Formats: sequence, C-alpha cells, structure tokens
Amino acid sequence: MIKLFQPWRKKKNPGASVSLSPDNIPKHVAIIMDGNGRWARRLGLPRIVGHRSGMKAVKRATIAADELGISILTLYAFSTENWKRPKDEVDYLMSLPQEFLAIELEELIEKNVQVRMMGHTDELPKHTIAAMEEAIERTKQNTGLILNFALNYGSRREITESVKDIARAVQSGELSVEDITTDTIESRLLSAGLPEPDLLIRTSGELRLSNFMLWQTAYSELWFTDILWPDFGKYHLVEAVAEYQRRTRRYGGLT
Repeated sequence: MIKLFQPWRKKKNPGASVSLSPDNIPKHVAIIMDGNGRWARRLGLPRIVGHRSGMKAVKRATIAADELGISILTLYAFSTENWKRPKDEVDYLMSLPQEFLAIELEELIEKNVQVRMMGHTDELPKHTIAAMEEAIERTKQNTGLILNFALNYGSRREITESVKDIARAVQSGELSVEDITTDTIESRLLSAGLPEPDLLIRTSGELRLSNFMLWQTAYSELWFTDILWPDFGKYHLVEAVAEYQRRTRRYGGLT
C-alpha cells in the first residue's frame, strides 16, 4: 500500500519525535530528487537557483542517511530524458557534480563515504566525468555509506543494453538460452553488485517512477511526499524510514 504524506511545513522539526527501530533500517534507499524548478518558481527565481539549492539537500540527505545507518543511498541526479530540457539548464546540471564535489569531497572522505556512479557515460561532458572519476577513485577504499549517483541514467536503456549483452553471449556460445536467469540479467545491470533498494522516495508530489530502477524496485517500498527536493531534510528521511518500518514486506507471500 502506498501511503501519501502531506508537507510538514507547519512543524519546525516534524521527524524529531519519531522513534525508529535500529534493527529495521533499510539497507538501500533510492531517491528521485524532484521539484527544484518548482521550488525556484514559487520564489520567483531562475530554475538554476533551485538546482543549486537541491545540491544542498543532497548533502543533508547524505549526512542523514549516514547517521541513520543506511548503507547505500542512490540519488537520481540526471535522467536520459533530461537532455530534452533547455541547453543552458542542462549545461548547468552537468556542472553540478564538479561544483558539489569540489566543495564536499574532502568531507565525504573524512566521513568514510564511498562515491559511486551508475549511468551512461558516453554522452556526458568530459568535465562531469572527470569530477565523478576523481571522487570515485579517491573514495574507493572507504567502507562507510555508499553514495551512488544515477547520472544520465535510464532504466529502459539499462535493461535493453543488458538484453543485448546477453544476446551477444548466446551468439558467441558463451551462454545458452537455458542458462539465462534473473541473476544473469541483474549481473549486467548498471547497479550490479548492489542490493535492490528497500525504500524508494520521490519528492514533489509526483506519483511515478520516471524510468528509474524499474527492475531493481520490483519489491521496494514506495514513499511519496509533496515536499520539494530543496526543502528535503533529515526529518523527512526519518518519516520515510518510520513508514517503512510500519510496513510488512511479503514479497508475494502471506507472511
């Protein structure tokens, strides 16, 4: 059952009184970060100001996830469909990884965070790739929270590429049709090596997945909020985890 929450703007810190069980913290949380443009528009500001404010929310969410004991935080930073946006906005979005990591990388290293990225790199600008590669290289030995950016990511393309790879393996004789299992597909997805998200969060009141981790979220708990991403804070993550803990995950069974 999907439970919708209204914004908690009337409360100063709405998640502060929520009690969480340390024994049932979701291992992998994925977030569709939505609402930067609408946040800026409400304030009469350019959309890029919303994206800059959204970058601050990324830091808050990362710190909060680490404090709550979440092991993996996957953030939908840029989709394969986002290239349809105006060029000046896309150019700015492509500069954000460089800007964010220039400011935050040293602290991420200090906090033992490991940066990863999943996405299609062939279309990304060199400066975007360079910033991500530096962060990945400098944090690869860290053993704390995995901060996984979905950058130029599209799930349908991901699955299509996985199927093509399997077809090539069958053609070459490396794999037989009878050998193909769900594990075969999963091992060829961009998220290979990571467990499926336990909890998927989407901000801004939209109720759809928008081509994000369609395979991986088959049994994820979904939590939607009207809060726009730049306003997202630790208390909202706490509320989402609290709702996650109130649910029973049956995976198609009865218990």
